[in-house]
Order: sequence, then structure tokens, then C-alpha cells
Amino acid sequence: MASEHSSPDTNVAVVMVPLPAQGHLNQLLHLSCRLASATSLPIHYIGTATHIRQAKLRAHGIRAQGITFHEFPTPLFENPQPNPHSSAQFPEHIYPSASATVTYLRGPVHALVDDLSKKHERVVIVYDSLMSYVMQDVDRIPNAESYRFWSISALMVYFLDWHARGRRTRPNLLGNVESILREIPGTDTLFPNMPSELRSNSKASVSGNIYNTSRALEGPFLDSLELGGKAAQKQWALGPFNPVEINSTERRPHECLDWLDRQEPDSVIFVSFGTTSCFTDEQIEEIALGLERSRHKFVWALRDADKGDIFRGEIREPVLPEGFEERVKGRGMVVREWAPQLEILANRGTGGFLSHCGWNSCMESMTMGVPVATWPVHSDQLVNAALLTNVLKVGIEVREWTCGPVVVPSGVVAEAIARLMGSGEGDEIRERAKELAISLRSSVAEGGVSHEEMKSFITHITRWK
Repeated sequence: MASEHSSPDTNVAVVMVPLPAQGHLNQLLHLSCRLASATSLPIHYIGTATHIRQAKLRAHGIRAQGITFHEFPTPLFENPQPNPHSSAQFPEHIYPSASATVTYLRGPVHALVDDLSKKHERVVIVYDSLMSYVMQDVDRIPNAESYRFWSISALMVYFLDWHARGRRTRPNLLGNVESILREIPGTDTLFPNMPSELRSNSKASVSGNIYNTSRALEGPFLDSLELGGKAAQKQWALGPFNPVEINSTERRPHECLDWLDRQEPDSVIFVSFGTTSCFTDEQIEEIALGLERSRHKFVWALRDADKGDIFRGEIREPVLPEGFEERVKGRGMVVREWAPQLEILANRGTGGFLSHCGWNSCMESMTMGVPVATWPVHSDQLVNAALLTNVLKVGIEVREWTCGPVVVPSGVVAEAIARLMGSGEGDEIRERAKELAISLRSSVAEGGVSHEEMKSFITHITRWK
């Protein structure tokens, strides 16, 4: 064990345990980088070889100095194609990957933490809230302490807690938020058929909760969580995790970024539905025709949803209407490979985002001051969309959410784009988004609220016994 007189940094090791899905891998990798840049703490980022490769390949602004990647063997699992005709629109095709990985990692994670515990006074484990099953043996290691990371908004965490308590009115629920949440369906609808390994709450000892949000953004909801039953657990809002500024010298080369550089400020809408949503050919055609009818400039990241293993098997190529790309040439661009989303949102030419409202996309758009046309598809996206449109007023709703695949016609798509990109209402929303971005960026700067919470978290985990 480390010497009693060693520095706090060398006495502590940090282990990151992400869920093996893009939106989760990405967040804990960004947090790893922020911790590594702020301290000399050794950071250990764990996963299977397949998912570590995926995280590294797609990461933006990663400086991995001080981070050790532990690439455990990838277990065998089925790797089905995404199903655009799924009745629930939920990415159940990634369940085999997630279940096999969660079950497999329990032993290797315990062995790693046990080994580190013999070399350090304290081992701090930050684990995704859906990885509780992996953590259940770590309790037996006396100098290990675990912190649950929520990859979702604080409002969504509040919703889960409120729903679990029978949706009873609570005096600390603010403003009209309760009425908004009552419109959201239950967890069985939002997360259908979730495997027991992911629902597991096996880890009894939680030393605190970490959020990729900022009190500048969700302060009232974080306060409500503390008042509503999590007061015994420490809370840290450390976000945004993603870079808040793009260094032009480090910008990845991409044709769409060069094209955006030549456009007028705020004149282009970026269209992307993330890594877990997939649409039927009919819906893709309606989106294309809506973009064409809108006559606004656009960049469309058109990819199928990720499989559990993105490197194995064939990739379904979405089909566009015949002649579409030729008709919109010079006004729109379709990107079929991995798109540099953060750089696109940060570009001065981008003035709107047609989005599924995954939490990574929400944080990135708000950080970069880009308003959102919300099109939630599944899971926490409905609550995130409500946060953007009804609470923060930095987005508009494309259409009301329905359970099951309903084709949104091109006219609805075109109308939403026109509202966001070509109206006085859109200009007002854009101005609010830019003001919110200033607040979010300030929160991670020296003296900002998220910066201070990061200092508090580091002080806590490096404390003397």
C-alpha cells in the first residue's frame, strides 16, 4: 500500500466503468480526460477491446495522457441489425452486447480494483448507473468507494425517482414541471424489455452521484433531487464534459466543415438522430423531401443505428429518394460516415439542430448555442426534449411523440425547419440558446460553478482518511 506520507494524488486511483454504448462510452472518456488534465491521478478506463476501440475512434478533443485503457477480451454475443420497424422504436438490438458485456466484466473489474487497492490508499470507481451489476463485488474491498454516474439529465433522474414513488406530488417540484412530466409515459414504455442485468441495483454502497450537467443549467432539479431523498449521498454536477471550445488547429479535416465555413452565419440546420435511432425507408424519404421543401441549407448525418459491435457485420445503407442529392446540390450535404458533430455545432454557419435529443446531443448543442427542433424517439429523449422546449425555451417541437413507428410527413418536417430557421420565433429561441451557451461555458471556466464542483469532487476523493 502507498506510503502514509505520499501526496493525495498518488494515494488515489480512479477507475471508470462505462456502459458499452456510444453515448455512455463518450461521456466517461471525456470525464477521464478532464480529471487527468486537472490532477496527476492515475485514471483507468475499462471496457472490452471492441468498445475501447470504438470510444477512441470516435472521441473528439481527447488528450489521453494519464489514462490507462484496460481492454478486456470481448465476450461472444449476437450482433443483430437495427430494426427500423420495431414497435417500440427502442434499440433492443444492442441488448445482447450490453448483457454479455455487463455479465462478463463483473470478474475483471473486481480483480482490477482489488489489485489497485493494494497499491493505493483509496480506489475511486465511477460507474455508469446501468452498470450496477458489475459493481456488486467491489463492496468487499475496504479501501474502494464507488460513485454512480448518471449519463442522463438531472430532470430525467428526477423523473425516474418521481415515477418510482408513484408520481405523487412533491412540494419541491418546481413550476409547471410536474404537469410536463405527467405527459411522459412510464419506464416500461421508455425502456421496454430491458435485461435484468441492466436493471440491477446490486451495488448497495454509493458514495455519491455524478452528473454530466451544470447547476447553471439544471440547478433547481439538482436541488430537488437532494431534497427528495438523495441528501444522504453527495452530488456533483461536473458538466458539460464535452469541450466547450473548438481549437481550429486541432479540428479534424472534413468536407462538411469546409463547406460550412463558406456559409452565412446561422444559415444551416444540422440533422442527426444519434447512434441508437433508425428509421424506415419511408420516413427517411419524408425527411429528405421535408429538407428539400424547406429550401434551407442543411447538413444531414445519415447513418443507421450502431450495432452492439460496430466493427462486425454489414451496415444497412439508408436509401434516399432518387435524384435528391442532385436537386439539393450546393444547398445541402449528406454525410454517410461518422460526422464530427461537435465541430459542426460549433461552426458559425450552423444555426439549428434537428435532433433526437439524446443527452450528449443536448449538452453539445446547448454548449455551442444552437437551438433544437426536437424529435425524440425513445428512452430519456422525451424528457430531454421537454427540458429544451418547455423549460429552457431553446427548442421547438417537431411533432408530438407517439409510442410506435408513425411516419412524420415531409410537410411537418419542412414547417418545423421554417419555424426554427426562418421566423422571428426562431430568432428569439436562437438568441436564448446563445445566452445559455455563455452561461454553460462560464460554468466550467475558472471560478464557474461546474469548475468549483470539480474542485470539490477532487478534494473529496483525495482527502486524507
